[in-house]
Amino acid sequence: QVQLAESGGGLVQPGGSLRLSCTASGRFSNNAFLGWFRQAPGKEREFLGVIRRTFAPFYADSVKGRFTIIRDDAKNMVYLQMNSLKPEDTAVYYCAAKVSLGVATTPDAFDYWGQGTRVTVSS
Repeated sequence: QVQLAESGGGLVQPGGSLRLSCTASGRFSNNAFLGWFRQAPGKEREFLGVIRRTFAPFYADSVKGRFTIIRDDAKNMVYLQMNSLKPEDTAVYYCAAKVSLGVATTPDAFDYWGQGTRVTVSS
């Protein structure tokens, strides 16, 4: 069993930056894929990016160049650094873990989820 917990959400002005953290605990393989998703009100959960040890992160086109995923296996942490934030980035952000082989970008492919952290981008 894997437990994930996000933190770091809040209110930020347009153009600002925010770093989200995700702590992973439990029986957790360093080879698992760790991903970030978000869900805005009335919209489907959206893939943002995924990372796996020894592989470069893979990002959705919508956030490429603005968002960066960083993984710290020593601390069992994964971070989502978000820069140049826009009002349309307002959403609940989730980290997720996929323990099976193969990169994936759809929510149903991920096995474990955190509870989410809310990010609001507004002036």
